[in-house]
Amino acid sequence: MSDPKFDIVADGFSFLECPRWHGDRLWMSDMVGGAIYTMTAAGTVEKVIDFPSRPAGLTFLSDDTLVMASMKERALYRLDQTRQLKPYADLSTLATGPLNDSVIDRHGNIFVGHFGFDMEGGEAPKPASVIKVDAKGEAFVAADEMMFPNGSVITPDGKTLICAETFANRLTAFDLAADGTLSGRRVWADLGEEMPDGICLDASGAIWVSSIGPGVFLRVAEGGEILQRIRPNAKRAVACCLGGKNGQTLFAMTFEGELEDIWSGIRAAQIETIRVDVPGAQFN
Repeated sequence: MSDPKFDIVADGFSFLECPRWHGDRLWMSDMVGGAIYTMTAAGTVEKVIDFPSRPAGLTFLSDDTLVMASMKERALYRLDQTRQLKPYADLSTLATGPLNDSVIDRHGNIFVGHFGFDMEGGEAPKPASVIKVDAKGEAFVAADEMMFPNGSVITPDGKTLICAETFANRLTAFDLAADGTLSGRRVWADLGEEMPDGICLDASGAIWVSSIGPGVFLRVAEGGEILQRIRPNAKRAVACCLGGKNGQTLFAMTFEGELEDIWSGIRAAQIETIRVDVPGAQFN
């Protein structure tokens, strides 16, 4: 039996990250291209807004307001009903590098990772933190000494946050309290040589991991067992999310280039899809 294959459904982007299925469409940030896009299940792409300060993590408040992270400004912005950007939270005193991916809990607490160093400028990696932004827009360090905190998910019961530490080659879990406090730090999965970037959670509790270095998408169980391994058409597996009809489409953000090409602005990013057996997790 041949391995399952991704289909390329859209291309011509610079570097797609932080995908979210919300409402009836996929939302994503073109970090390097400086814009936020949506795509319907039928493949229709729309630019939502230009965002020159480089968009990263995307989350949605309970009223469906989009909140996005600005990599360069190290701040969060919300998009109002007229598609105008409004300040939401300033993280510049807490983030020591560009902002990265984000996730929101049921109480409106947003958790945002950051690089911790100037990757584009060639600075050596340094530990970073996960920053919590509460519903009032006030920011606090929720977890420190993280090695490039990246994609994050929260379990459907709202009690566990799991974050990819790209440069530690692992998924790290925390107990999540109602007030947004993180505790009980532990390794959810040691991924060996894999480099986890974006992640998403399925209904069985397994996590799809985008391993950007080796260029493969992995379905991983708690403890580290690799349940499935699928290679995209492109060289790099950047980020992923589950959505579409019945939540059984894995949307994969990929990059046809080397790691050093990411910040060049070349149009080498694309969206690939594949149908999977287990749908995305449903949140209470």
